[in-house]
Amino acid sequence: MRRLRHDVHSTSPTLDESTDMTHITKFSGHFLKFWTVRVALWLATAATALLLANPAIAMSDVDENSVRVVVQAQLDALARDDAAAAYSFAAPSVRENFKSAAQFLAMVRKSYPAIYRPTSTAFLKPEDHHGQVIQRVQVVDDSGSTWLALYSLQRQKDRSWLITGCQVIPNKGRMA
Repeated sequence: MRRLRHDVHSTSPTLDESTDMTHITKFSGHFLKFWTVRVALWLATAATALLLANPAIAMSDVDENSVRVVVQAQLDALARDDAAAAYSFAAPSVRENFKSAAQFLAMVRKSYPAIYRPTSTAFLKPEDHHGQVIQRVQVVDDSGSTWLALYSLQRQKDRSWLITGCQVIPNKGRMA
Protein backbone atom coordinates (compact mmCIF):
# COMPACT_ATOMS: atom_id res chain seq x y z
CA MET A 1 0.00 0.00 0.00
CA ARG A 2 1.33 3.45 -0.94
CA ARG A 3 1.13 6.29 1.53
CA LEU A 4 1.87 9.95 1.30
CA ARG A 5 4.79 11.03 3.39
CA HIS A 6 6.64 14.28 3.72
CA ASP A 7 10.23 14.31 2.66
CA VAL A 8 12.41 16.25 5.07
CA HIS A 9 14.01 18.20 2.21
CA SER A 10 10.78 18.99 0.32
CA THR A 11 7.61 20.92 1.13
CA SER A 12 5.41 18.71 -1.07
CA PRO A 13 4.30 15.21 -0.14
CA THR A 14 5.69 12.23 -2.05
CA LEU A 15 4.21 8.80 -2.67
CA ASP A 16 5.31 5.90 -0.57
CA GLU A 17 5.18 2.57 -2.47
CA SER A 18 2.61 1.17 -0.07
CA THR A 19 -0.12 3.80 -0.88
CA ASP A 20 -3.27 2.43 -2.59
CA MET A 21 -4.31 4.67 -5.52
CA THR A 22 -7.44 2.80 -6.65
CA HIS A 23 -9.79 5.21 -4.88
CA ILE A 24 -8.20 8.14 -6.74
CA THR A 25 -8.52 6.31 -10.08
CA LYS A 26 -12.19 5.47 -9.40
CA PHE A 27 -12.90 9.06 -8.37
CA SER A 28 -11.24 10.54 -11.46
CA GLY A 29 -13.10 8.06 -13.71
CA HIS A 30 -16.48 9.10 -12.28
CA PHE A 31 -15.45 12.75 -12.41
CA LEU A 32 -14.43 12.41 -16.06
CA LYS A 33 -17.70 10.66 -17.01
CA PHE A 34 -19.74 13.28 -15.15
CA TRP A 35 -18.08 16.20 -16.92
CA THR A 36 -18.09 14.47 -20.31
CA VAL A 37 -21.85 13.99 -20.05
CA ARG A 38 -22.33 17.59 -18.85
CA VAL A 39 -20.28 19.01 -21.73
CA ALA A 40 -22.09 16.80 -24.27
CA LEU A 41 -25.50 17.94 -22.97
CA TRP A 42 -24.40 21.56 -23.06
CA LEU A 43 -23.14 21.22 -26.64
CA ALA A 44 -26.38 19.51 -27.73
CA THR A 45 -28.43 22.26 -26.10
CA ALA A 46 -26.33 24.97 -27.72
CA ALA A 47 -26.59 23.34 -31.16
CA THR A 48 -30.38 23.01 -30.82
CA ALA A 49 -30.68 26.65 -29.76
CA LEU A 50 -28.65 27.75 -32.77
CA LEU A 51 -30.80 25.70 -35.16
CA LEU A 52 -34.06 26.97 -33.67
CA ALA A 53 -32.84 30.55 -33.57
CA ASN A 54 -31.65 30.36 -37.16
CA PRO A 55 -34.05 32.58 -39.06
CA ALA A 56 -35.77 31.32 -42.15
CA ILE A 57 -34.47 32.59 -45.47
CA ALA A 58 -36.93 34.78 -47.35
CA MET A 59 -38.61 33.03 -50.27
CA SER A 60 -39.83 34.67 -53.43
CA ASP A 61 -43.58 34.87 -54.04
CA VAL A 62 -43.13 32.50 -57.00
CA ASP A 63 -41.39 29.86 -54.84
CA GLU A 64 -43.96 30.23 -52.05
CA ASN A 65 -46.76 29.70 -54.56
CA SER A 66 -44.95 26.75 -56.19
CA VAL A 67 -44.52 25.02 -52.83
CA ARG A 68 -48.16 25.53 -51.94
CA VAL A 69 -49.30 24.23 -55.35
CA VAL A 70 -47.32 21.00 -54.88
CA VAL A 71 -48.76 20.30 -51.42
CA GLN A 72 -52.29 21.22 -52.51
CA ALA A 73 -51.99 19.03 -55.61
CA GLN A 74 -50.95 16.05 -53.48
CA LEU A 75 -53.85 16.67 -51.08
CA ASP A 76 -56.24 16.86 -54.05
CA ALA A 77 -54.83 13.61 -55.47
CA LEU A 78 -55.29 11.90 -52.09
CA ALA A 79 -58.91 13.12 -51.95
CA ARG A 80 -59.53 11.48 -55.36
CA ASP A 81 -57.66 8.29 -54.35
CA ASP A 82 -55.35 8.99 -57.29
CA ALA A 83 -52.32 7.07 -56.07
CA ALA A 84 -50.18 7.80 -59.15
CA ALA A 85 -50.69 11.56 -58.91
CA ALA A 86 -50.13 11.67 -55.12
CA TYR A 87 -46.97 9.58 -55.52
CA SER A 88 -45.67 11.85 -58.28
CA PHE A 89 -45.28 14.74 -55.79
CA ALA A 90 -43.03 12.67 -53.51
CA ALA A 91 -39.28 13.20 -53.81
CA PRO A 92 -37.12 10.34 -55.13
CA SER A 93 -35.84 9.66 -51.59
CA VAL A 94 -39.44 9.01 -50.49
CA ARG A 95 -40.34 6.93 -53.56
CA GLU A 96 -37.38 4.61 -52.86
CA ASN A 97 -39.23 3.39 -49.77
CA PHE A 98 -42.29 2.21 -51.69
CA LYS A 99 -42.57 -0.38 -54.45
CA SER A 100 -45.59 1.28 -56.01
CA ALA A 101 -47.93 4.27 -55.93
CA ALA A 102 -50.62 2.00 -54.47
CA GLN A 103 -48.33 1.08 -51.57
CA PHE A 104 -47.63 4.79 -51.00
CA LEU A 105 -51.36 5.57 -50.93
CA ALA A 106 -52.01 2.70 -48.51
CA MET A 107 -49.34 4.09 -46.16
CA VAL A 108 -50.86 7.59 -46.26
CA ARG A 109 -54.35 6.19 -45.68
CA LYS A 110 -53.16 4.21 -42.63
CA SER A 111 -50.54 6.52 -41.10
CA TYR A 112 -51.83 9.98 -42.04
CA PRO A 113 -55.65 9.94 -41.86
CA ALA A 114 -55.77 13.68 -41.13
CA ILE A 115 -54.17 14.54 -44.48
CA TYR A 116 -55.78 11.68 -46.37
CA ARG A 117 -59.24 13.15 -45.96
CA PRO A 118 -59.16 16.57 -44.25
CA THR A 119 -62.45 18.44 -43.97
CA SER A 120 -60.58 21.76 -44.23
CA THR A 121 -57.06 23.08 -44.76
CA ALA A 122 -55.35 26.41 -44.06
CA PHE A 123 -51.93 27.04 -45.58
CA LEU A 124 -49.45 29.08 -43.62
CA LYS A 125 -46.43 30.87 -45.02
CA PRO A 126 -43.70 28.41 -46.10
CA GLU A 127 -40.22 28.87 -44.64
CA ASP A 128 -36.89 28.09 -46.29
CA HIS A 129 -34.28 26.72 -43.91
CA HIS A 130 -31.18 26.53 -46.12
CA GLY A 131 -32.73 24.60 -48.97
CA GLN A 132 -35.24 22.60 -46.94
CA VAL A 133 -38.64 24.29 -47.14
CA ILE A 134 -41.24 23.71 -44.45
CA GLN A 135 -44.87 24.24 -45.50
CA ARG A 136 -47.18 24.25 -42.50
CA VAL A 137 -50.79 23.32 -43.19
CA GLN A 138 -53.48 23.39 -40.55
CA VAL A 139 -55.92 20.56 -41.20
CA VAL A 140 -59.16 19.52 -39.58
CA ASP A 141 -60.05 15.82 -39.70
CA ASP A 142 -63.52 14.29 -40.01
CA SER A 143 -63.93 14.16 -36.21
CA GLY A 144 -63.25 17.91 -35.88
CA SER A 145 -59.73 17.57 -34.43
CA THR A 146 -57.21 20.16 -35.57
CA TRP A 147 -53.77 19.06 -36.73
CA LEU A 148 -50.67 20.76 -38.03
CA ALA A 149 -49.09 19.05 -41.03
CA LEU A 150 -45.43 20.00 -41.46
CA TYR A 151 -44.48 19.23 -45.04
CA SER A 152 -40.81 19.36 -45.96
CA LEU A 153 -39.99 20.04 -49.59
CA GLN A 154 -36.78 20.27 -51.53
CA ARG A 155 -36.01 21.87 -54.86
CA GLN A 156 -35.01 19.33 -57.50
CA LYS A 157 -32.37 19.70 -60.21
CA ASP A 158 -35.10 20.66 -62.69
CA ARG A 159 -36.08 23.53 -60.29
CA SER A 160 -39.38 21.86 -59.31
CA TRP A 161 -40.37 21.24 -55.69
CA LEU A 162 -41.07 17.75 -54.33
CA ILE A 163 -42.21 16.58 -50.91
CA THR A 164 -39.49 14.93 -48.82
CA GLY A 165 -41.62 14.20 -45.79
CA CYS A 166 -44.59 15.09 -43.64
CA GLN A 167 -45.08 15.15 -39.91
CA VAL A 168 -48.55 15.57 -38.45
CA ILE A 169 -48.89 16.84 -34.89
CA PRO A 170 -51.92 17.81 -32.79
CA ASN A 171 -52.60 21.55 -33.04
CA LYS A 172 -54.29 21.82 -29.63
CA GLY A 173 -56.62 24.61 -30.70
CA ARG A 174 -54.04 27.25 -31.59
CA MET A 175 -53.33 28.84 -34.93
CA ALA A 176 -49.81 27.87 -35.96
